[in-house]
Formats: sequence, structure tokens, C-alpha cells
Amino acid sequence: MQNARAVIDLRSDTVTRPTDAMRAAIAAAAVGDEQQREDPTVNLLQERAATLLGHERALFLPTATMANQIALRLHGRPGDVLVAEELSHVLVYEFGGAALHAGLVTVGLRGSYGRIRGEQVRSVAARSAYDVDQRPAVLALEDTHNSAGGTVWPLDELDDVVAAAREAGMAVHLDGARLLNAAVAQGLAPSEIARRCDTVTLCLSKGLGCPLGAVLAGSEALIERAWREKHLFGGAMRQAGIVAAAGLHALDHHVDRLADDNARARRLAEAWHAAGVPIDLESVQTNFVQIDLAPLGLGRDEALERVRAAGVALSATIHETRVRAVTHLDVDDDDVERAIACVPAALGARASR
Repeated sequence: MQNARAVIDLRSDTVTRPTDAMRAAIAAAAVGDEQQREDPTVNLLQERAATLLGHERALFLPTATMANQIALRLHGRPGDVLVAEELSHVLVYEFGGAALHAGLVTVGLRGSYGRIRGEQVRSVAARSAYDVDQRPAVLALEDTHNSAGGTVWPLDELDDVVAAAREAGMAVHLDGARLLNAAVAQGLAPSEIARRCDTVTLCLSKGLGCPLGAVLAGSEALIERAWREKHLFGGAMRQAGIVAAAGLHALDHHVDRLADDNARARRLAEAWHAAGVPIDLESVQTNFVQIDLAPLGLGRDEALERVRAAGVALSATIHETRVRAVTHLDVDDDDVERAIACVPAALGARASR
């Protein structure tokens, strides 16, 4: 936890550090040769993750971006079409990987709170029917949606868009890097969300607090193919139980506590909003709080410098006028109250706004 003089780091939940208990689990990990599928801790993590996500198998990988990119290769041929919300992670934060690694043409659809509709997917599929063997092959969804501010997919909307993809013969991949935040916020088992899709990514190094790692889950056949892709991407490891142990510890101890992160973000959002900080409260659904600087007449860099000088670190977003706060394992209630007290003043906010 932060001490009284430290900067409160709300830039991202990726800044978390392993707890003492997680470090102990890492130190005690049983290990083997992961490339030979002989690491018992990796194997156990994969089994646990598959069950958690409602799929037959799961594969341990170094990063969630690698997991997403492998999934896209599983679902499409070079020249096929990837459909996703226009500000989704696979389109804006993975450096054109869908084109480079899978050869996919990308179509970005305008979403609302990071969500697209079935009718939009049907429209893309109808257009592609006039092309010569260029098919919409994969729909990528994101839950929670990073650029939209950590928003979640209601199950009825998820079912609608997945049904549209099925009608078009498309596979569905779920970028569930922060899926457990969504599941906790909705009071759902993670499998209730993940089982609706052909493959799903879960990141271990964000809200779960691990130093690195992710899993990709899917059917027996897909994950067997993914194993080869893992080697092609350079993601095969050796005694990876050292880091897989952190994932197992997190699944045992850090899932239910995500409710604390979500609640602290809500507390921040409501208090800042009451103090005149421009926040769309509808978008605050998990552990993100986005601040719109435009009504305050501040540029991003100036705003970030001001709040940093006041003792709080926020981060930029893909939106030119928005910065964000993200609650996580290393932020406690005292940190939240300090941030509530100092950020509005640093930004020059007024409750009358």
C-alpha cells in the first residue's frame, strides 16, 4: 500500500506489485520444462483457467496481446476480415498485429460505451458478400472495454452481437483482459460471459496483480493449434511455473477483492463529480474513471502535471481530452480519500460546474 508521502499511482492496474504472499508462492513453485508440457504449476494453472472460463482447455502465455494475436491467427486466413469496435485494444494498442501476424483486413465499427450491435455486424457481413472470397472471419469483442472506460457487456447485448456473428459464419474472440472485473461487477461467474465465445483471453498482470502472464482459452482443437502458434510467436518458456504460481495465487486470493477496486473507482467518480470534475458516471462500471478535461479548459499534459504535483498520478487515454484513474491492488481507502481531496483543486474544478 502507499505510504503517506508517496504519489498515489492511479495510472493503471498494470502497476501492481506482487504481494508478499504471492512472492512466497512464486518462491515455492514446483517447476518443470514448460516446452515439454512438464511444468506442473503451468499445467495446473491452465486447468484452473479453462474451468474458470468455461472452456475445454487453456494455454499459458507471457502477455494478453500475444494471446489475442494467436487467437486471430486461429480464426482467419490472410485477407479475411476482422471486425471489432473501432477503439478496441486489438485495433488501437496492438500495433497492427492483426495485419502483420494474421494478414487480416480490419473493419472498425463505431460503438457506444465500447459495445457494437448485431445489426452493425450483419451490415458488414452483407457488404462482404459482394467481394471475391474476402469473408468476415472473426469478430473481436472486449470486456471490459479499455478505451470506453472499463465498461462491461450486458449479456443480452453480448448474445445479440454473437448471434449476428454466428449467422455470418464468423468466429468470436473475446479480449477479456479484465474479464474478471466485469464478472464481479455483474455478479456473474466468468464462464457465463466467456463460454459464449470461441476463444477468450484473460490477463493476469492487471487487476489480478501478477508480474506477468495471460491465458487463452478455447476448445481442445483450438488450443492444440494455439500451442504451435505459441512457439511461432516465441512465447514458449522453460520453468515457467515460477510465474504461473503467481497466477494460481491470484485466482485463489485476488478475484473476489476486485469488488473493492470497482467500489473505490465508484467512490472516486461520485466524489470528483460532486466537486465539479467532469465525469460521465454511466461509464464508471468497474475500476476505471475517465475525466473529460475539455470543460475545464485544460490540456492533457498540463492536467497530468498538475495532479502529479498534488500527489496523484493519472494517465492519458486515446481520447485527446480525457485522462483516467484506475484503482487496483495497491490502492486503499486512504489513498482514495486523499485523491478525492486533492484532484479537484489541482484541476481547478468547481462544484457549480
